[in-house]
Amino acid sequence: MAQFGAHHPHRATMSIASRTGWVITPPGMEMACQAPPSICATSYTTGIEIFAMAKFLNTSATNYFLEELIKDAKERLILISPFLKLNDRIKELLTDKNRLKIDVRIVYGKSELQPEEISWLKELTYIRTSFCKNLHAKCYLNEEMCIVTSLNLYEFSQVNNNEMGVLIQRSEDHDLYRDAYDEAQRIIRVSDEVRISLERVVSEAETQQPSANENESATEKLTSSKLAQKWGIKTNELLEKMVTHGLLELRDSKHYLTAKGKEEGGEFRMSPKFGPYFLWPEAMNPL
Repeated sequence: MAQFGAHHPHRATMSIASRTGWVITPPGMEMACQAPPSICATSYTTGIEIFAMAKFLNTSATNYFLEELIKDAKERLILISPFLKLNDRIKELLTDKNRLKIDVRIVYGKSELQPEEISWLKELTYIRTSFCKNLHAKCYLNEEMCIVTSLNLYEFSQVNNNEMGVLIQRSEDHDLYRDAYDEAQRIIRVSDEVRISLERVVSEAETQQPSANENESATEKLTSSKLAQKWGIKTNELLEKMVTHGLLELRDSKHYLTAKGKEEGGEFRMSPKFGPYFLWPEAMNPL
């Protein structure tokens, strides 16, 4: 490797361009470079040292570039964060992406879906969510850049936290970007896609130990998904039949229990952890 400051036919001088990188200046040209000379690669045909490296991000830079990454997405956006809890700014940015019909994939690893997240996500056609067990990675990508960081989505804009991250530009380091993108795609493949609906809430709630009040009713009544399973049909089919029979009413893509549904023993429940769901008499025949 050429020694900076030594006599060399293609001697290059280096100066610090900013806190984020270096500038190499061979005779007659300038080239931006984002790493110290100790990790540069040398072209022995020209003597010019050429490379592209990721940029280190502190807390404020991580927040800034994450917002830019979301805003600049033109084709796709991947957000991988263990906690699916979004602040108002992130929701505003993602709502705009949905309006522009940008394909957005969100992967999370904690099952505590809050009612406000469920209600918000139900309205977004172009945002798909997936659950990945044991997820600890925090990685955010669009078609041109990637951020690998300690920052969870729910911690966005909390500048009092101490975070750090690495920004990878596809145009500067295609191979490194491709490695990160491929791993993000692998995480998506091994994740379970979540259809944000009342019945997803029910499925999550059924795996939890019911409270004393819920247990009293659960001994005689079944959730929509359990009742559908009993009769050998899909949950969506059961809900359609409930609407046909006048037990449920569909308004704005949401199901509501009707007076007739209440008379037949249907109950509307709200789980503080998983949101709304329905209970039905075990003996009910939905067919």
